[in-house]
Amino acid sequence: MPTLETVIGLEVHVQLNTKSKIFSYDNNDFGNQPNSDVGAITLAHPGTLPMVSKEVIDMGMKLGITLEGTINRNLIFDRKNYFYPDLPKGYQITQDATPICKGGIVKIRSDNSPHFDVELTKIHLEEDAGKSIHVQDTNFTNVDLNRSGVPLLEIVTEPMIASSEQAGLCLIELRKLVRYLDISDGNMEQGSLRCDANISLRLNGAPLGSKVEIKNMNSIKNVRKAIDHEVQRQTKMIVAGKVIISETRTYNADNNTTSGMRKKEELNDYRYFPEPDISPIIISDEWYESVKKSIPILPDKVKKILIKDYGLSNYDAQLLSDDRFSAEYFFRTANTCRHYKAISNWIMGPIRSYLNENEMRIGTLNLSPSKLADLINAVQKKEISLLDATQQAFRYLVKYPDVEVKDAIGTLGIAQVDDFDEIQHLIADVLADNPDKVKEYHNGKKGLLSMFMGLVMKKSVKRRNPQKVNTMIKENLEKIK
Repeated sequence: MPTLETVIGLEVHVQLNTKSKIFSYDNNDFGNQPNSDVGAITLAHPGTLPMVSKEVIDMGMKLGITLEGTINRNLIFDRKNYFYPDLPKGYQITQDATPICKGGIVKIRSDNSPHFDVELTKIHLEEDAGKSIHVQDTNFTNVDLNRSGVPLLEIVTEPMIASSEQAGLCLIELRKLVRYLDISDGNMEQGSLRCDANISLRLNGAPLGSKVEIKNMNSIKNVRKAIDHEVQRQTKMIVAGKVIISETRTYNADNNTTSGMRKKEELNDYRYFPEPDISPIIISDEWYESVKKSIPILPDKVKKILIKDYGLSNYDAQLLSDDRFSAEYFFRTANTCRHYKAISNWIMGPIRSYLNENEMRIGTLNLSPSKLADLINAVQKKEISLLDATQQAFRYLVKYPDVEVKDAIGTLGIAQVDDFDEIQHLIADVLADNPDKVKEYHNGKKGLLSMFMGLVMKKSVKRRNPQKVNTMIKENLEKIK
């Protein structure tokens, strides 16, 4: 069997999180009533003219600069002509000859795989089309045009990705970056980030084979599975002496198969020409520099800071640096709390669980970093147990954000009291009441320590420091020997 080389290129569409669409004031939102966010400009009614959103251009520049591409200072929009039921104008406004960014690199620096770079061909701005909704067991299709005119960044890679694993890592990095720059939520399930994979096989060193484009993948996992399936399909065809047709195929995640949709269009079929209703846009030095200065510290540098300056492990630093807002929350909490590992544990543990439970982002959490710092400091000072802090005080403070930590502890009645004389009496009573269990403990049943602990805590009407009580019980048992 001949040795075949897999060559993959990705086309990644990123839906930008602006409030309005790229060329109109129509609302840009997900999940609204079908066809409720479509106005005359989006539909290109006679007498209407598109207006270019400066915010969209800023977002395109942010990503281009971050990925070390060359920003095009003279932007011209183009018309891409094709006819689908969900394309209301019969053309799409996009960028062909003058994309907002040429070139660029996606740097993959995973701890679990070899480092590699994916070169970019370009990043360009365009408007999205609508959505065709095929109704099962009927002979008609519904069309929702809410998505028409939604701003997109299309990221086109060079055909240099060698496996489904590399393609997945590239998507993970791009999703992390668009979230870090706060230009998109990167949600593939909702279509905020969509990926088409171009796959071809060739003998090592030979020219590229026929390119097959795979569409309709709504998760990174499915992108990997679709690529693997298509590589296997093309390999079997080549071995059998069959010809690979350059076409567009759709992926069915239910049965992990691809099926043909249409033959690939040639570039000329789109009849690109400059959009006559939009004047060229010149990006000045001042504009460019202002956007460049607005780019936050990027994940790799954040990770290094967390390790070097805050003493966090590589694992903790990776988790925190993967999300810009989690990292920012950490840094703000660390301003008034020096227990850095505890802060990380809180953000990655109780806080993340709460956010997932309530489908929230940390930026909307109703608990200020300074309040979290006070809570962590209270735990470290043994004023409250970690269990009570995570299960009671945290949720109470989220519900009542204006309440101080010490007042919340008092209201909830969860303050730890270290009255050692009283604890000593309680331990003595428990051990005196259970002489047989004390004997069993000394005979090797060390697990009985938890029983003694439970009895002491039950007898106490006050909150106690469990670590201190545990130590005192051990000391008392040793004295009975």
